[in-house]
Amino acid sequence: MTVRLHTEGAVAVLTIDRPDALNALDVAALRELRAHLIEVRDRDDLRVAVLTGAGTRAFCAGADLKGTRSSPATYPEALFRAPEQAADLGLYIRLMDLTDLGLFKPLIAAVNGHCLGAGLEIALQCDARIASEQASFGLPEAAVGSIPAVSGLHRLLKAVPAAHAMQMVLTGERIDAAQAARIGLVTETVAPATLLDRALAIATRIAANAPLAVQAVKKLSRQTSHLSEADAQQLTELYWGVLRDTADRTEGRQAFAEKREPRYTGR
Repeated sequence: MTVRLHTEGAVAVLTIDRPDALNALDVAALRELRAHLIEVRDRDDLRVAVLTGAGTRAFCAGADLKGTRSSPATYPEALFRAPEQAADLGLYIRLMDLTDLGLFKPLIAAVNGHCLGAGLEIALQCDARIASEQASFGLPEAAVGSIPAVSGLHRLLKAVPAAHAMQMVLTGERIDAAQAARIGLVTETVAPATLLDRALAIATRIAANAPLAVQAVKKLSRQTSHLSEADAQQLTELYWGVLRDTADRTEGRQAFAEKREPRYTGR
């Protein structure tokens, strides 16, 4: 197994385990990662996931370039295929785009080293990013004759001010964890030894909240970012109405009145 999954209560921890390759992603690893994320999506006992890399050198150094230098088919042959078939025909980037999985449980990136290329594109699809003080970030594709192929530029422009995003992508240069925190790419930096503990603490705090409300927040964040305020409000009201009569909303108010911790069931 090149991607491991273990659980800590309601939190799933996914670890990319290819330290000899700086946790670079080949097609097999991508398929394992996607399978684990589908498991998280479908298991009611799991409410949050943390994604990290094995060892201390890398979160993920990107696509495994040794295994992706050539393709068994032309681009037109792969273009109209489903993601799995397209990957077999060389269009492996389809497997790096996680949006088709329909995962609305929060995903936290615990970045423990180099986070480069496709590694950063995966991290940018997470809902929160925290970093080891030794982490580094970059989209170096232009330096090797390509572009960030999994909406890396698009997502980076949403995550940080445009000038920082464009400088990173145009130069291909890396930034360190401190600069990543300054520009808002990560929410905080911590000592390497405490990274996973901090990520688990954040995940556990999220998992203690009402799971339907948490998933509604994530889904709204994805569906309203391009809408006008009026359209966003209409969709927000719809989600509020969906949650209004849930057992968890009643429990939340009852627990507040009784000054106790709520016991949410996802109903």
